[in-house]
Amino acid sequence: MLIAILVLAAGTFLIRLSGPLLRERISLSAHAEAVLKAGATVVLLALVATSAIVVDGAWAGWALPAGVLVGGVLAWRRAPLALVVVAAAATTALLRLAGID
Repeated sequence: MLIAILVLAAGTFLIRLSGPLLRERISLSAHAEAVLKAGATVVLLALVATSAIVVDGAWAGWALPAGVLVGGVLAWRRAPLALVVVAAAATTALLRLAGID
């Protein structure tokens, strides 16, 4: 078990180290860089969407996606992080309190 952990740790370290080391040796076209940036954004949005819509393998209800939406809009508008978190949590809590699950 310890050997597996050490091998995985070394592999993770080498993968993370390869980015800065190879950045100067490999040049990507502007199109390729744009595609990679868009891909990262799509992956993050998919993660947020699946986390907000499905909880324990079932529909999360309307309150949680609404809270995530409020938080997302505030973050997009560059609101302070504390406000984003409190507004998202308050939206979800108030909707659940109102019986909108």
